[in-house]
Amino acid sequence: VQLQASGGGLVQAGGSLRISCAASGRPFGSSAMGWFRQAPGKEREFVAAISWSGSSARLADSVKGRFTISRDNAKNTVDLQMDSLKPEDTAVYYCAVTSHPAGITTTRERYDAWGQGTLVTVSS
Repeated sequence: VQLQASGGGLVQAGGSLRISCAASGRPFGSSAMGWFRQAPGKEREFVAAISWSGSSARLADSVKGRFTISRDNAKNTVDLQMDSLKPEDTAVYYCAVTSHPAGITTTRERYDAWGQGTLVTVSS
């Protein structure tokens, strides 16, 4: 499977941004998907994940109430809507796909393929 992330950019604190990930290759609708982010000098961390059907989702505590993950299996896309952005949200955001039996997972090592990342910069 190939993943292509897009939609990153520069936004002021308190603003919103929507990033998207387009998938191609293996059947998209059978896999859970996730978003991770990596800030300069820090490890890649879990942000959000969504089940193959879109009926279940999980968000990191740091983004709960501000970010929403969604998917459209007909279009093979998964989106991350980011509201009330903070400077600490600045990072490269990566989408990833997992075939792990657990489905939704926050464990980076359980994801099989990754997109190239899209940079989100939040200015104060």
